[in-house]
Amino acid sequence: MGAPKIFLRKRSFPFAFGQQHQRRLEQAEFPVCWCETSKLNDAMRPSPSLQFLRPYARVPVPHAAAFPHLRRAQLSQRCSFHLARQQELEQAGVLKYPRIRNDGGEIMRVPDFRAKYQDIQQGVVAEEEVTLRGRVESVRRAGSKLVFIDVRSEFENVQGLCNLGKLVDGTTGSGLKNLARLLNRGDIISVTGKATRTKTGELSIQATQLPEILTPSLVPRPEKVEDTLHRHIDMLANRRTVDTLRLRSYITRYLRDFFHERNFLEFQTPILSGNAGGAVARPFTMHAEAVSKDVTLRIAPELWLKRLVVGGVDRVFELGPAFRNEGIDQTHNPEFTICEFYHAYANLQDLITITQDLIRGVAEHCAKLISNGTLSSLPEISDLSIYQQPFQQAEFIPTLQDKLGFTFPDLTTNSAHSDLLSLLNSNSVPPFEGQDHFPLPKLLDKLAERYIEPLSLTTPLFITHHPVVMSPLSKSFLCPRTNQHVSARTELFVKGKELANMYEEENDPFAQREKFAEQIRQKDVEVGQKVEVDESFCYALASGLPPTGGWGCGVERLVMLMAGTGRISEVLSFGNLRNVVVGGSNAAVGGVTGDEREKKGE
Repeated sequence: MGAPKIFLRKRSFPFAFGQQHQRRLEQAEFPVCWCETSKLNDAMRPSPSLQFLRPYARVPVPHAAAFPHLRRAQLSQRCSFHLARQQELEQAGVLKYPRIRNDGGEIMRVPDFRAKYQDIQQGVVAEEEVTLRGRVESVRRAGSKLVFIDVRSEFENVQGLCNLGKLVDGTTGSGLKNLARLLNRGDIISVTGKATRTKTGELSIQATQLPEILTPSLVPRPEKVEDTLHRHIDMLANRRTVDTLRLRSYITRYLRDFFHERNFLEFQTPILSGNAGGAVARPFTMHAEAVSKDVTLRIAPELWLKRLVVGGVDRVFELGPAFRNEGIDQTHNPEFTICEFYHAYANLQDLITITQDLIRGVAEHCAKLISNGTLSSLPEISDLSIYQQPFQQAEFIPTLQDKLGFTFPDLTTNSAHSDLLSLLNSNSVPPFEGQDHFPLPKLLDKLAERYIEPLSLTTPLFITHHPVVMSPLSKSFLCPRTNQHVSARTELFVKGKELANMYEEENDPFAQREKFAEQIRQKDVEVGQKVEVDESFCYALASGLPPTGGWGCGVERLVMLMAGTGRISEVLSFGNLRNVVVGGSNAAVGGVTGDEREKKGE
């Protein structure tokens, strides 16, 4: 008798597949509980060539508890649709992945097609035959002899016009009808034809051959989704997601062009080394078999780039990854991209000028990309004027003293930490949680975060001349205004967030070694973390580092500012480290909702 059939009742889908997809599944006769019953599973078993798709096409019921946001019935609907689509394509003989053939006219990119034929008049058909390739956005039938296919490639759309009377390859009416029935949103196709403009004014390619399916989409494509675990689907469904990532690409290109125009050279420095330096952060450590010892991932390229300046590269920059074994929040990720440059014979004022020019240029460039429609889904940068005037400046110690109402003790003495804590308590300054255990640099940083950084909410702010204890890699001097030893350093804050950090670099090898030692004494060293003076860098300085200005900027922070987003995961190609780890595992096949990510603190 065969396995009994359990037919699917009409119900709404867990995702918006589109009415055409829903009708197909509602009318199909296949079992709902095929993943629970072996006999039903046999009835719907894919052909041997499709076995590799089955783990992706379904979530076995024993593992369904891992996805509480999806009901068992919803899982069945998704699985059944995948198999129905596979079988439909296989039965039609189009479940193929053909090699590219260049035998149908000039191969053109969709943007080039739109640019070349933008002035073609209504009703005119171009003489030359071209081939376009892209992803199907929609399929519309207008009777039995006319089909419209919207195709998207390289972020631009073009309309494909399949008129049975214009096809010269012998296609019949049933052939055109079958193609319209088989095509799904998300399929990748090739269309050969001639440019024309329809009566409604739409630039189109009038097909002369029946479009060919190059890559079928086997998984239903939702109309909208927020799913960093499946970023490829998120990008296909949400224009803002892909526009944000495109903006990142435009910004990194702008940064490189900016530095190249000013005669900087881009170098690559080691990511693996025996000692992570250049910043105060916990590194990732691993064992390298090639050298039979533990190595660390770099936390910053700074010390390597300054060695290049010692070697005679007066203007050098690097744009690349850095890694810090620390927490994840809305503005931090253990893996991130940093841009650093080092400019021999540049002082702090030179760095401030370069920074203002760079940020102003980036803002104007991004505003143009958004306003001209290239990145139309992103919010406009409403007030460019804040970047066009000189940024405000605030000296670290004088500003804090004005805000707190007392004069700081000498911050270079051994008793500076306890003296400052005593002053904070006696002046009734609201304490920070755990502040008695903060090392002095962290306590000063917390005070700046509370009292100085908010000044950047309305206009960009340079915080200058930090206490020397906070800047072991910077040159220092005695400030005549406060009689404190301060660093030749400034940080740029915009809208309350740190954007860039810059120094006049310490080039005295003796002073540098002392500052490294002081940094180790002040640092809140975690159990098991090895911290030591970087003797090899001090030795490099002994060969002579010219007076040098150094600068660093987190690329993600810059993109977040220009894209108008508050979450670093939105400007990372595949989200933060948690998204990457989960998204790269088999568990990601079932999906994780946006609500669940929020519960996890992302």
